[in-house]
Amino acid sequence: MIRLGRAGCRLLGWGGGGPPGAVPRRGAEVLVGTAGGESGGIAEILLNRPHARNSLGKVFVNELFSALEQLRFDEKVRVVVFKSEVKGVFCAGADLKERAKMDNAEVEHFVKRLRSLMDEIASLPVPTIAAIDGFALGGGLELALACDLRVAASSAKMGLIETTRGLLPGAGGTQRLPRCVGIGLAKELIFTGRQIDGQQAFSMGLVNHAVPQNSDGDAAYQRALALAKEILPQAPFAVRMGKLAINRGMEVDIASGMAIEGMCYAQNIPTRDRQEGMAAFREKRPPQFIGK
Repeated sequence: MIRLGRAGCRLLGWGGGGPPGAVPRRGAEVLVGTAGGESGGIAEILLNRPHARNSLGKVFVNELFSALEQLRFDEKVRVVVFKSEVKGVFCAGADLKERAKMDNAEVEHFVKRLRSLMDEIASLPVPTIAAIDGFALGGGLELALACDLRVAASSAKMGLIETTRGLLPGAGGTQRLPRCVGIGLAKELIFTGRQIDGQQAFSMGLVNHAVPQNSDGDAAYQRALALAKEILPQAPFAVRMGKLAINRGMEVDIASGMAIEGMCYAQNIPTRDRQEGMAAFREKRPPQFIGK
C-alpha cells in the first residue's frame, strides 16, 4: 500500500498558501501535500502542531483556512485527506491556554471563526476523509465531523467533551453529531462528555471504518488512503454533484431534496464524462474520466 505524507506526498505549501513546489516555512502548523503516480488527485492537509497536540489556536486556524482556499479551486484535486503529523493525536480540540487569555468578546469572535472553519471544510466540493489515528476531542471531533467520511484506529479516542470544561460544542458539534448518529446518542455523548474508542464509534455510525492500529501508528491513515484511491477512478464531476445533492438535500424535506437531485443531475447530463461512461460501457472497457 502506498504511503504518502512524509514519504510520498509532495508538499505544496502551508497556511500562507505558497505556490506549487514552495518550501514550507519553518514551524508551519498546517501543511498541504499532493500525491503523484497512481494516487495523483489525492491531496492531504497535514496537521502539524506537536507542542500543543494540534489544538485549535489562532495561527493553526488561520493556516487551515489558507490550506482550504489553496485546494478549493484546484481542479486536479479529487479527494482531500486530513491527517495528523503528530503521533497519537488527531486534534485535541480548543487551545484552552490561548482561550484563557481572551475576554468574552474575543472568545465569541474566535468561536464564530471556528464555526466558519468547519463550514468551509464541509463545503469543499470534493470528498473529504478524516484519518483519526489518535485523540479527536472537542473541536478536533468537530473537525472530523465536518469531513464527509471518517476512518479511525480502533484505539483512537473521540468525544465532544466540552461539558466537562463548563462549555458546550460551539463549532458545529451540536448539529453535525445528531445528523451522524441520531439525536438520542448525540445527546447522551454531549451531556456526559464521554470519550469513546474507534470501535465504539464505528458501531454507532460515527466513523465509516475502524481498523486495528499498526506499529507505525497510522492505520487509519492507510485505510483512508485506500478509500481515497477507491474514489479516484470515479467521474469527478458526478462525485461532486453527488456530494452537493446529498448535503443540500439533507437540510430540506424530501420533495425539495428530490428537486435538488434533479438540478444536480441536469448539470451532469452534458458532461464529457457522462458520454465517456456510456461509451466505455458499450465498448466493454474501463472509462477514462477527465472531470469535464
